[in-house]
Amino acid sequence: MQQAINRSCRIGVAGLLAALVSTAVLAQGAPQSITERHTEVMQTGSGFRASKLSGANVYNRDKDKIGTIDDLVVSPSDHTAFAILSVGGFLGMGKHYVAVPFGDLQINAKQVTMPDATKSSLEALPEFKYAPD
Repeated sequence: MQQAINRSCRIGVAGLLAALVSTAVLAQGAPQSITERHTEVMQTGSGFRASKLSGANVYNRDKDKIGTIDDLVVSPSDHTAFAILSVGGFLGMGKHYVAVPFGDLQINAKQVTMPDATKSSLEALPEFKYAPD
């Protein structure tokens, strides 16, 4: 009788192990074809978070405030980044949005500048309009 119980236990344990192994294999799923890219932590750690740039004032070389960063937009085709600047207006009235290449902005010591731009040169740019959602 004891032998039958031991044999039954061994079969039960073997069945349990087989179930666990097959579950682990199934949990892994199909092989993924994702390629990984190594990113230097220091490179990303010293970058600028978009959430911190939104709302930042933009100044020119003469330290005149020429606009405010409203948003950052990435082109879906070539992944070019643009800063959407709010220029002109008073107390939210008459705002004019323009898109400038993100590379035209200089960010130093937590200050954003477009050295050669003026408020009037930005206001002369075509108005940027967000696409409807």
